[in-house]
Amino acid sequence: MMSKNLKIYIAGHRGMVGSACWRLLESKGFKNIIGKTYKELDLRDQSQVESFVREENPDIIIDSAAKVGGILANNNYPYEFLMDNMLIQNNLIRAAHQNNVPKFIFLGSSCIYPKMAPQPLKEEYLLTGPLEPTNEWYAIAKISGVKLIEALCKQYNRDYVALMPTNLYGPNDNFDLQSSHVLPAMIRKFYEAKKKNHAPVTLWGTGTPKREFMHVNDLAQSVLFAMENKLPEPLYNVGTGKDLSIKELAEMIKNTVGHQGDVFWDDTKPDGTPRKLLDVTKLKKVGFNPEIDLQRGVESTFLWYTKNNSFDN
Repeated sequence: MMSKNLKIYIAGHRGMVGSACWRLLESKGFKNIIGKTYKELDLRDQSQVESFVREENPDIIIDSAAKVGGILANNNYPYEFLMDNMLIQNNLIRAAHQNNVPKFIFLGSSCIYPKMAPQPLKEEYLLTGPLEPTNEWYAIAKISGVKLIEALCKQYNRDYVALMPTNLYGPNDNFDLQSSHVLPAMIRKFYEAKKKNHAPVTLWGTGTPKREFMHVNDLAQSVLFAMENKLPEPLYNVGTGKDLSIKELAEMIKNTVGHQGDVFWDDTKPDGTPRKLLDVTKLKKVGFNPEIDLQRGVESTFLWYTKNNSFDN
């Protein structure tokens, strides 16, 4: 059993992933969790990060901090997406290694895999082909983080691991229609249309691409699993291993929200990759399985949205 007094630093503790990890660890009785806001600690500043890690001397670092955004932001700010993300992770990983932090959990994204890699995506497909051009800046930063973790495992036998989650959703997701991902955007669109006498909803593309979605609380469980176990490899995919079409997702969300109007698909808008599914065999083999099915997850996320959204004036 892990001691509940271990000092755990969560970088990015206010984001969707970091806050889910914090809630889970607190519920499990961990008493010594630290988080710092951007104003208190600029993770891009090497000397600040170095002194923070040296003084706090955490037992575990969970790195869920990143500069994130949709296709538009990635496209418009390639330098920041590459540089800021490399600085954040490099400073944390370097400080952890230099100060002998026993355990480091690095969280990335499934966009690290080549655009045209076979489905489902296996860990060994990393660096076997070109990336999706719209988010390659972010992906390259995350790939360098994965490789740093791998290098430290190989060269220094560190108990450090990189977890690559599929599309996540849940409490504290981004519901801004300009920058949100497909699932939270649909929740908001259907909810707002329902309030306008079930007005018609227009969605992008044809609805045929298939995507995988995992509740952020399941990702937090995988982080706890990585804390409690020394995993034999440096890189693991984290997902449900199941996908559905965007059209099926829209139907599920429409029914959950109770929208009764028409749905139109604007096929002049891009569909993106036809399929994006993670192969989660490796993590399953070592004993981790997600528990929240999509229907239940969508229902609880919709409930959270109606209670917490700030758009509903």
